[in-house]
Amino acid sequence: MSELPGRPDLGSAAEELDAADPLAALRARFVLDDVTYLDGNSLGALPAHVPARVEDVVRRQWGELRIRSWEESGWWTAPERVGDRIAPLVGAAAGQVVVGDSTSVNVFKALVAAVRMAQEDGGTGGSGGAGPIRDEILVDATTFPTDGYLAESAARMTGCALRPVAPSEVPGALGDRTAAVLLNHVDYRTGRLHDLPGLTAAVHAAGAYAVWDLCHSAGALPVGLDEHGVDLAVGCTYKYLNGGPGSPAYLYVRRDLQPRFDSPLPGWNSHAEPFGMRSEYAPASGAVRGRVGTPDILSLLALEAALDVWDEEGVSVAAVRAKSLALTDFFLRCVGAYVPDGRVESVTPAAHAERGSQVALRCDDAGEVMKRLIERGVVGDYRAPDVLRFGFTPLYVGFADVERAARVLARTLAG
Repeated sequence: MSELPGRPDLGSAAEELDAADPLAALRARFVLDDVTYLDGNSLGALPAHVPARVEDVVRRQWGELRIRSWEESGWWTAPERVGDRIAPLVGAAAGQVVVGDSTSVNVFKALVAAVRMAQEDGGTGGSGGAGPIRDEILVDATTFPTDGYLAESAARMTGCALRPVAPSEVPGALGDRTAAVLLNHVDYRTGRLHDLPGLTAAVHAAGAYAVWDLCHSAGALPVGLDEHGVDLAVGCTYKYLNGGPGSPAYLYVRRDLQPRFDSPLPGWNSHAEPFGMRSEYAPASGAVRGRVGTPDILSLLALEAALDVWDEEGVSVAAVRAKSLALTDFFLRCVGAYVPDGRVESVTPAAHAERGSQVALRCDDAGEVMKRLIERGVVGDYRAPDVLRFGFTPLYVGFADVERAARVLARTLAG
């Protein structure tokens, strides 16, 4: 029933939406329980078939084949193979995504490589003419802290100044000294979706390179890396891609930039002759240049298995985005119906074009409220100082989950 007298009960509406949901059957593909899990934007749920696949990797591929698995089980080529599985989910053609290392490591590789290309251009964004030295990096002022730390380190390494800028202010902050811009597609705290096409075009018009962090968008909404000419992009795989805790991240290098991609972390895995053991480094061709050292096979192959969910009939990024918007719309509707007026405030944009796949609610005692929600079986998370964050993974979250979460939230706020 509704938590406020005179307000609608949306339980029946949730049932109708679930009955009409074309992705509803996918829920059975995941290991879930009675908990309403709205934290898939931090760690995705476990696809039910992954444990058996990992057991095969451990018992047969490692336990029986041992070293032979690098060739016979395809371990050596897994970073590119799994990258090609992720590529269509971020709007990229094959041969441009490689999986390995953490998001942090890939941010560093991409940003330093972007600055090096800009400085090699001679200040003209690729035309080769003379111009001011590109000695400035712009970074999203609202970014996840690690991206900021890495941008500061990359700036020191490349002799650049670092300027934190709000994404909406980037076009006006760009100049002929800008080398690279590091931006987040979706703000991790508020869920705001930034204008990737428009900002990428502005960066290119200034002769600089765009590096996008896709951690909170890949697997939840269309990205369009190739369509919009993004230069470099990185992302994690343990959120909406459900790869598991600590699963390896990925790096996208646009095809025409691959011959110029100069990684600050050259390793034997990215060498043109990795088993030649030469003292001089010669980079391999293609996306392989993004590799560094030996891949994390166990977590990499768990991720590969998790991606099988995207092969199901009817599963597409477009379908997932449609449900994501429907879920977040319905959650805001339920919150409006159940939660006392003025108790919470949504900081997530209402406009679909500006919304990721989460809803962030400002609440004075957010930390304590989230603790009580978790105790009552609704799992979201808290971001200091005052944000309740709820993530909606369309592959396994249903509308009944959404309605229950809002109802429990209202009850919790009522004390």
